[in-house]
Parts: sequence; C-alpha cells; structure tokens
Amino acid sequence: MRLRVAILVVSDRSARGEREDTSGLALAARVAALDWDVTRQEIVQDEQADIRDRLRRWVDEAVADVILTTGGTGFGVRDVTPEATLAVIHREAPGLVEAMRSASLAISPHAMLSRARAGIRGSTLIVNLPGSPKGALENLEVILPALDHAVQLLRGSPDAEAGHAKAAV
Repeated sequence: MRLRVAILVVSDRSARGEREDTSGLALAARVAALDWDVTRQEIVQDEQADIRDRLRRWVDEAVADVILTTGGTGFGVRDVTPEATLAVIHREAPGLVEAMRSASLAISPHAMLSRARAGIRGSTLIVNLPGSPKGALENLEVILPALDHAVQLLRGSPDAEAGHAKAAV
C-alpha cells in the first residue's frame, strides 16, 4: 500500500532560517525510500497554536494518512508539540509511543525524557518524533512495521483484518 505522509518540523531556529532543517529532510528521504509519498513538508515555530492549526488543517484537507512531527517533544520551555498534538487528536495511540520510548531507552537514557504523543484525528495518524535526525529516524524505524496496518484500519479497508489470526474457541 502506498502511504501518504506529511512532515511537520517544529523548530524556532529553522523557521527563522537560522539553522537548516535536517530532521525533516532525513524523514522525507526515508519515506521516499519506502516508495511512499511525501505530500507536505513544512517548518513552524515552537508555538502551540501554530502546530495545532497546521495539524488540524492537514487533517481537514486530507493531505496525508500519517503526519510525522519532529521536534518540540522534550523538557525545554518552548517544547509544546505534545500539547498541540493532544489538542488535535480524538484518540491516543499510546502503543506507538511506548514502543519508540522502549527501543530508544536501549540506546540512550535520555529517551525517558521524551514527552512524545501519537494519536488519531479522523482517519489520520499523527506521531511526534524527536527533533534530532538520528532520534527521528530511529523512532520512525521502530513504528514502520505497524504503519501499513494502522492506515489500513483507519481507511476501513476490508483486508485490514485478514492478517489477524482468529482465537481458538
């Protein structure tokens, strides 16, 4: 299945042109290597209203099956991506975040400082990733095996349940 992915980079410095965005570019390259479509890629400042409004607009315009955010998930005063995401989603998807955090803890104890969120609005999955290119890619790799199936379920695909084994009665 060909997924449509939008990437939202949350970074004050990149939004002001003071630093090149490397995380969004790295994510876009990885998504393209999977033969998925990058439908949008933008940079916003660490402002909750800007993040929230962009996420809502992208979902309402149905630009992507999956929206990946990168940045703003730590303990910094301006790190507000999780709060903006919670204001937008209708249902949380905690298993994705638990898997990312668990895998990241094997690499760095700083992973426990992540406040990332994941959830569903309408039929779009939104996932917060770390702001560093390395962290963003490592976390994306953790959830990649589940994304096709997640999108099938969100699309209401009749084949979505085909891979599930039925419990013996």
